[in-house]
Amino acid sequence: MRQAADLLIIGGAAAAAFGLAVRFGLFSWFGNLPGDIRRAGEGWTVFIPITSAAVVSAAATVLINLAARIFRG
Repeated sequence: MRQAADLLIIGGAAAAAFGLAVRFGLFSWFGNLPGDIRRAGEGWTVFIPITSAAVVSAAATVLINLAARIFRG
């Protein structure tokens, strides 16, 4: 049960830090990476975040692997 509590505390702190970073504009570059496709016309817009999705996937993989190593019993 202690590991679950530790994981919740770490997750909450990480979410708060991420929220503050977004609030203060540290991720304004995200969604404007080379490889992200954005097309607009009269009354329509299409956005396909290919590179941004790859960045999120790589970051999630690293974080999940770190958590698995740390909390492995």
